[in-house]
Amino acid sequence: MSESDACLRTFQKELSAGTVSLALLAVLAQADAPLYDYLIAKRLERLGGVLSGKQSALYPVLRNLDGAGLPHSHVEPSASGPPRRYYRITQTGRDCLRDGSATWRAPRDSVDAVLEGTH
Repeated sequence: MSESDACLRTFQKELSAGTVSLALLAVLAQADAPLYDYLIAKRLERLGGVLSGKQSALYPVLRNLDGAGLPHSHVEPSASGPPRRYYRITQTGRDCLRDGSATWRAPRDSVDAVLEGTH
């Protein structure tokens, strides 16, 4: 692996750390009903490829968010397999999404301005 590849992988890892949480909360906020992990992953992929084919990355993020009380979760039996854990965003999660979105936009806009100046 070249130094450039290693740098890119490090950058991608650092960048995706918070963006998955923010995107996940946004998907839950837009949902009309609770969603289970597979449906959340499919929506994230369809809306912008946030997971980039790494659905397993979703589970620790969901657990962390659930532990922080940002979504509420419950388990329901499934007719086609094991029980499923469903998630619905809480008011605290909505507040976090609002604040996180504002926190995301400021550096994004600054970096976009710098990048546009380099072309």
